[in-house]
Order: sequence, then C-alpha cells, then structure tokens
Amino acid sequence: MEKKLVTLIPGDGIGPEVVASARQIVEATGAPVEWEQRQAGASVFLQGLASGVPDDTVESIRKTRVVLKGPLETPVGFGEKSANVTLRKLFETYGNIRPARELPGIETPFSGRGVDLVVVRENVEDLYAGIEHMQTPGVAQCLKLISRKGCEKIVRLAFELARAEGRHTVHCATKSNIMKLTEGLLKRTFEEIAPEYPDIEAQHIIIDNCAHQLVKRPEQFDVIVTTNMNGDIISDEASALVGGLGFAPSANIGSEVAIFEAVHGSAPKYAGKNVINPTALIASAVLMLRHLNEFEAAATIEAALLASLEQGKTTRDIAGDENALTTTEFTETVIANFGQRPSGWEPRAYRPLRLPEVSDAPDFVKEPVRRVVGIDVFVESDLAAQELGQSLEGLVAGSHFRLKGISNRGTIVYPPTGALTDCIDQWFCRFTFANGDEPSDTDVLDLVQRVGAKHRWMHLEKLQEFHGEEGFTKAQGET
Repeated sequence: MEKKLVTLIPGDGIGPEVVASARQIVEATGAPVEWEQRQAGASVFLQGLASGVPDDTVESIRKTRVVLKGPLETPVGFGEKSANVTLRKLFETYGNIRPARELPGIETPFSGRGVDLVVVRENVEDLYAGIEHMQTPGVAQCLKLISRKGCEKIVRLAFELARAEGRHTVHCATKSNIMKLTEGLLKRTFEEIAPEYPDIEAQHIIIDNCAHQLVKRPEQFDVIVTTNMNGDIISDEASALVGGLGFAPSANIGSEVAIFEAVHGSAPKYAGKNVINPTALIASAVLMLRHLNEFEAAATIEAALLASLEQGKTTRDIAGDENALTTTEFTETVIANFGQRPSGWEPRAYRPLRLPEVSDAPDFVKEPVRRVVGIDVFVESDLAAQELGQSLEGLVAGSHFRLKGISNRGTIVYPPTGALTDCIDQWFCRFTFANGDEPSDTDVLDLVQRVGAKHRWMHLEKLQEFHGEEGFTKAQGET
C-alpha cells in the first residue's frame, strides 16, 4: 500500500506529548501514513531564526502538503511573528475549520442540546494580516484587509464543507452594519455565491448576535463562515459549549497545503508531566485522515475516542486528580476501544471535501470605470480642530484642492458640528478637487508639500469611485 507522507511537528510545551499520542493512535489503525518529523517554534526562535520556521521544515511541507503539528510558542524577546501564523501564511491555508460537537461523557451546561456546528474562519486576511503602524507617539493603526478573492475562497469552502458533511445551513456572520466596505464585502460575496448552492440554506447574521445566539440557542447553527478575528473569537466560544479548548481540533485548509492542529496552546507548566488531555490533537488527526481520504481509519479513531470519553476514562482536566488517566493511559485506552462506539452517537457520512477553484490572478476584480475623487491626508498635530482647519485652508489656497473637512476618530470636527469629540493628535483631512477634474500625481505631491510645509503628515489615501460608487466611507456627521 502506498504510504502517504505527512510532516510531523511536535511543537513546544505539551506539544510533543499530545503529538506522540495522536501519532501512536493513527499508527495503530494501520493507516498508510509515514511521518517526516521537523521542527518549528520556540527551539527555532532560540537558535536565532526570527521566523521560527527553518528551511528544512518549509521544504518538507512543500513536499508532503500535509502537516500534523503540536502547539507552537512564541517566546517573549525572540522572533517577531507567531510561528503558527507564519506557517498558515507561507502556505496560504486560507480556511480555518473548527468543529464543535457535543461529546458523550463530557458534561457542560449545554449537554443534551445537540450542539453540532463548524466555524469556517478566514485565516490569512483581516486584522490578523498584522499590518500595524504607530502613526503618532500615542496612536496605533492596524489595517483591516479584506479582499474579494479571500471572501470568495472562504465562502465557497464553507458551502463545500456543508455538502461534504451532509449539513443543511450556512450562516455568514459579519459586522457589515458598521464596517460596510470590509465586513460588507464578505456579506455581499456570500449573497452572490449562495444561489450556486441551492441545496444549502444561506443566512446572514450580525456577528454580535451570532455570539449571543451561540449561548442562547447553539443547536440552531450548522456551519458559520466569518472573518479572521471574528472567527477566532466565536470558535473559542463554540468550543466552550462542548467542553473547552482541550476538545477543540482544527484544520487549516489551503489549495495546496493542509495543516492540522489543536486549538489550545503549549501550556508549558504541564509539559513533561504526562497529565495533559490529548483529545484535541487526536481529533485533529481524525480531520487529517479524512483529508487524506482515509475515512475508515478516521471513523475508527473517532468512535473509539468518544467511547473512551463516554466510559469516563479521561485525564485530570475532566476526571480530577484521583480518577484521572495519564496521557499515556488515555492513549492506550483509545486504542483498546477500537471497534467500540458510544451509545446514541450518530456518525456523519463524510465525503471528500471539494476545494474551491478560484483564480489566482492578483487583479481578481477588474473595474475599468474608476476615478479618483479626493485625497485623505492623515496629519499629526496638537492644534485644535478649528485652528488646524483654518491653517490647512490657507495652505491649499490657489491649488487644485479644497479642504472638505477634518475628522478625528471617525467624527467630523471641522467645520464644527457641535459634536463633543475628545480629539487625539491624528487627524483625517479630506481634500476634494476645486475644479472637479481628476488630479495628476503631480497635483497630489503638490498637496502633500503644501500640507507638509507646516504640519507633520504620516499617510495618504486616494478616495476612489468604482463604476460610479464611492469606494470609501464618510465620517460621522460628514455630508
């Protein structure tokens, strides 16, 4: 039987123990998996490699295309980015799949409610792109990047997952009532694609209501698709409904590479004590086996794992100190229960997940009808709004531009509206064209030089229209 090669990353803290447990269980099924062990995380940071991911690990993943990994730590004082995030972004694993299903033998306030849902989280964009700047000594900015291409990939993945798992409803959870361009792009993409899946019911829900409904009536949800940070938050919330992060597996899915890992962290204080609960990593290995089309082995492990939990054979986080199994004993129990099934558990009829086919062109959306209608200049100043506004009006007099208004933290403060705004030293100064024509870049540079003659500026943004629709938002109070 041809072996399926998998990159195995033990990880940090408790990582080697839970990874060893999952590996032993996978091997006990006889599944044709062969491991190629590599390193990432704390030990690599300490060697002086800022990414936390060495070249031989990258090369292994390029070869195997499948990874099973333990949690990775980013030590304080070493490295710049999370090694976990680095791996996801290096291999464009754009979809984070996090299932949460009620588990036999694990009592929670929601036991008996039939919780059985999957959060499909966009995994590489949004605020987690990590593009941040200090714009003034006291004002930080993080860019929230949402692309149509990213939205299309994650929306299609959510619908395809629903089909593969025999699910019936996909909720798209956004904050599009406030962030109409970024979060709104996911909502609009969802609504455009949903008709291609007539067998799946499609619903939009505001993300805060989604979080509320998850603790009020979680059984109503099947698949939830959402943006990166929203998905990070509500998937942790969903895991709490069924027992916590110790029971939370995840799959990071890309067009070329898939990375499987537990949601929990490295918990260094428990490392090496043989007490940790490996359920989340075992369940992640089940997701990996399904990805490899090893459905029989996946079903065997899932049933045995749940049978073990139903029998009350659990680690100290559930059983307490007196009746707890060690990590090793729990692993052996799961293997001994191969062929067993928990009572009342209905396994899903899983089918292979068909990955979305989306163009890789950078200019995914082409819009020939476009024009620049203004410029936002972000200015640092300790002046009051009235004084700053009058200064800028004087500076641009006789140029192609006029000052339309100044906003501070999203609220118009000049011309004055009567708003009681506690201003900071970062001002969004919106300029439009005095003669209505589209300016040249030379005109824009002239504007910057005029403003910069008296004020410190840190950022420019062109205000664009696409096919006659404004591609920018107005500040509160702006006409």
